Amino acid sequence: MLKDAKAFSGFSVNDLERAKEFYGGTLGLEVSESDGMLTLKLGSGASVLMYPKPNHEPATFTVLNFPVADVDKCVDALSSRGVSFEQYDFPGMKTDEKGIMRGQGPDIAWFQDPAGNIISVLKVEG
Repeated sequence: MLKDAKAFSGFSVNDLERAKEFYGGTLGLEVSESDGMLTLKLGSGASVLMYPKPNHEPATFTVLNFPVADVDKCVDALSSRGVSFEQYDFPGMKTDEKGIMRGQGPDIAWFQDPAGNIISVLKVEG
């Protein structure tokens, strides 16, 4: 019944204009606005819906993952655009000074959007 549906994901933000500037300007994604919501067009061809929510609470999990060939290069580029990367120091989850976790699966770094939602960049082979 749903296996052929063109499913998409969505998450809430507390300020559409800030989200539009961050995702479009800072991250360089294609962002469109319609019916009071934003749609991100991803390189995979998928889309993500962002909708305003007055009582928005940031997700406590990663809402969007961007596979990249070089995490260090991506972290450096995003840092130069004002993105701050999360620092974690938990058993089995420790990031370095750049905010990159290494050696426990793929290299990965997390950051937050203006609404506090968690996003990652992670290394993919090939």
